[in-house]
Amino acid sequence: MENQSQPQEAQKTKGSVFSGLNANEMYCLKLIGLEPDNLVIGNSVYSLGVIGGLKSSIRTVVGGEIKSITEIILQGRKLAFQRLIDEVGATNGFGVSGLTSELVFQPSQNIEFLSVGSALQPGQGLQLKPFTSSFDGQELYCAVDAGYTPISFVFGNVAYSIGIGKGILGGFKSLARGEVSQYSGIFNDTRKLALQRIVDEAKSVGANTVVGIRTEILPFGLSGVQEMVMVGTAAQHPSAGGSITGIDVTTSDLTAEETWNLTKMGYMPMQLVLGTSVYSLGVVGGLMAGLKNLVKGEIKELTQMIYGAREESLKKLQQQAVEIGADDVLGIKTYIYNLGNGLIEFLAIGTAVKKVQGLDTRSEQLPVQAIIVDKDTFVNSAERAFGVNLSGQSI
Repeated sequence: MENQSQPQEAQKTKGSVFSGLNANEMYCLKLIGLEPDNLVIGNSVYSLGVIGGLKSSIRTVVGGEIKSITEIILQGRKLAFQRLIDEVGATNGFGVSGLTSELVFQPSQNIEFLSVGSALQPGQGLQLKPFTSSFDGQELYCAVDAGYTPISFVFGNVAYSIGIGKGILGGFKSLARGEVSQYSGIFNDTRKLALQRIVDEAKSVGANTVVGIRTEILPFGLSGVQEMVMVGTAAQHPSAGGSITGIDVTTSDLTAEETWNLTKMGYMPMQLVLGTSVYSLGVVGGLMAGLKNLVKGEIKELTQMIYGAREESLKKLQQQAVEIGADDVLGIKTYIYNLGNGLIEFLAIGTAVKKVQGLDTRSEQLPVQAIIVDKDTFVNSAERAFGVNLSGQSI
């Protein structure tokens, strides 16, 4: 967190605290010299009418990034984040944990960019400088105990079109079975843009690693437009960047608890790796028409095609890991997205890691409070029961 000159040992005169931290988080933060402060919020509301004016340009886009919309989302997210920082500064806060960057689509056709976090105050034994972090209190303890010094909340985003031109889509009906390599390339480049942008933000604050990256794909209120956003915590670790890993800024989507365990075993995350394959299902159209008379049984052609798509995505992960000299790729997850018009995207994502001599955690074991999962004690099922969400759209 920038523009903080408050001495580390200074203590704010304590009054009532209204915090988003739970008891387990408070316990863990106290172990590293931090005390809870108030919940802090920053927001910015934009009119979707302004953004809607860009629709005409989207219709002709074959695929890939729509830079004008990426820039609007970037401005909104950054403005909300800065207002949260201003609120923390106004109350002499020291740091922020559990920071989020959200999009809220309102029924009035406006979009709210919202940042929320829990402010912190210095306590006894604090050895950290002011910071902001996406980690909650438990995760923050795990990261610090594994040798990571948090610096700043960072994110990277890209808005892209999946509303591919109608003329081109018509040609998919005659495609042979297999990958549509031109679109796989577009989507791979788009996914990597978000990762590069979060790395660039980390470099700008002097970090050599981004940990706890969370990746989300969001519809952006326009037909055929989505945003991929990655958020995480930029940090410093003595074994992360430079000659040890061969990467200036390492990246990882492993959880803080996993990162602690990985450090204990002597492994350092190197890079978040992604592989995307786009396949056309148009070739199955004739086959599907004949399925109406089938009672049961495997559709072997479709099985083989989907299996092949997953394999292709995993090969791309393996290739990236080999290129950077990684020992293993951990935490691999695979996802399938229906892009419409007979197109399906297969996405594989994981973290490439490397064995590093001399790595260890500060503590021999994690306290149980660091790994207890908080239970949700408020559940609202009314929206789903009525088939609408807060944006007024059907679900």
